[in-house]
Amino acid sequence: MKMTLLFLLATFSLGADTTVLPHAFDAGWQGQKTCEILFEDATTRVGRCVFPPGTGHEKHYHNPHFGYVLEGGELRILDDSGERKVTTRAGGSWSTDAVTIHEAVNIGETTTSYLIVEPKSE
Repeated sequence: MKMTLLFLLATFSLGADTTVLPHAFDAGWQGQKTCEILFEDATTRVGRCVFPPGTGHEKHYHNPHFGYVLEGGELRILDDSGERKVTTRAGGSWSTDAVTIHEAVNIGETTTSYLIVEPKSE
């Protein structure tokens, strides 16, 4: 089921330098990790990111990837398009073939979590 997860498809300007931003799996919130790598081999990496209420994900980038919503919730997203509120639902998914950059904060009353699957660069 496709969702209103367009926030993951929004990118900052092409001039954005991802070398100064953390990758999504390395980004956290107020010094705390929010993602963990569940699986990694020579071609693929899978991570799970968990955001309790009030917890966010500092500005970070994603390589092209597939995402799957484990637990839905309400997020405030900030990217180069501005700020907006997004509601996700368990079972939703998205994919992108571009590098994306954003920041997110869980503004809901429940924990939200995602699986992120990305191919590794050769």
